[in-house]
Amino acid sequence: MYSLAIYLYMLCANVAALFDKKARLLMRGHRQTWKILRKGIDPKADYIWFHAASLGEFEQGRPLIELIRARFPEQKILLTFFSPSGYEVRKDYKGADVCCYLPFDTMFNSYKFMRLARPKMAFFIKYEFWQNYLTRLSERGIPTYSVSSIFRPNQIFFRKYGKHYAEVLRCFTHLFVQNEESRRLLAGKGIEQVTVVGDTRLDRVLTTVMAAKEFPLIEAFAEGAAQVVIAGSSWPVDEEFIIDYFNPHPKQKLILAPHVVEETHLREIESRLTRPALRLSKATDETAAQADCLIVDCYGVLASAYRYATIAYVGGGFGVGIHNIAEAAVYGIPVIIGPNNGKFKEAQDLKRVGGALEIETKEAYAPLMDKLTAEPGLIERAGERAGEYIRSNSGAVFKIFEAVFGK
Repeated sequence: MYSLAIYLYMLCANVAALFDKKARLLMRGHRQTWKILRKGIDPKADYIWFHAASLGEFEQGRPLIELIRARFPEQKILLTFFSPSGYEVRKDYKGADVCCYLPFDTMFNSYKFMRLARPKMAFFIKYEFWQNYLTRLSERGIPTYSVSSIFRPNQIFFRKYGKHYAEVLRCFTHLFVQNEESRRLLAGKGIEQVTVVGDTRLDRVLTTVMAAKEFPLIEAFAEGAAQVVIAGSSWPVDEEFIIDYFNPHPKQKLILAPHVVEETHLREIESRLTRPALRLSKATDETAAQADCLIVDCYGVLASAYRYATIAYVGGGFGVGIHNIAEAAVYGIPVIIGPNNGKFKEAQDLKRVGGALEIETKEAYAPLMDKLTAEPGLIERAGERAGEYIRSNSGAVFKIFEAVFGK
């Protein structure tokens, strides 16, 4: 059944590639993988293989990659992605010696990949449980680790019809999970090679803060503003009520960093704004200072831009799920999120300590913003709690490194 599902997925992806840009990038990238491996892999070297589905998972694995690089500078790193949203953004990442798409998880592909890549160790980030690849690694006795994984009772592994698929978890040498619930669920399946270490994402955002870039344009934009709101990784449903609130509130400045940066979407955002707006790519220090809304029309800026915010809104909570909340919270600012956040431990924890503020409906955004504006002390207290949570819960990367490599 698993193999049939993979082949059906491949068929659907090929059909979708006729109409969808992302699917075309995926299929084109898959066709290049074998060539990249033949050309890039040094047959005399051993590689540590990191696999991340997409960009968010890569950011969780990145601090471990960079710690390994720092401690073992001669060690070769192979990095693979499944999604174009990860590979197309990070294909030139300097921390990896070879970077490519991971071919679909067929038995043939898994054998061929192992033969070409020859990994001596493998790390799969968060939700990556590819049965054929994990089986090949296990058969070869290659140490294989799950990093920042999190498990819930409704996942396939813990349902009656998923009993066979759950066996794939036994292929891991060790699973480094985010919380105690995950450990208990795995123990119920007889899987004991588990350690609760937390989320490596928190280590990553702390590193980002220390290396945060200064953006004179954004600084010029924010200077003197009573309140600067950054809407990060926003979707159209988020932008609708955020802009509707922003337009009649002249004391608030807004930085919009949409999840999808495409011309049609940028124009749609601009059409909703009634106050002076400017795209970051077209801004100068002088024009930025005169604008009320700054639209981030490029990638790689958001993580550092949060430093200029009074309040952050992290998008996705009215859709597939929130994006990286820790990326904003690390700056000691309150973070507003939508209701679809149950799968994210850091969101649940930040809500509990008061660093994240959830709105259950779109209509709840305006009253919350009114309250925060009227009571600045609320912003300060929520921000302090957000920053303290990130600092006090970091360190997962060092725990994993010591468990795998020793001190």
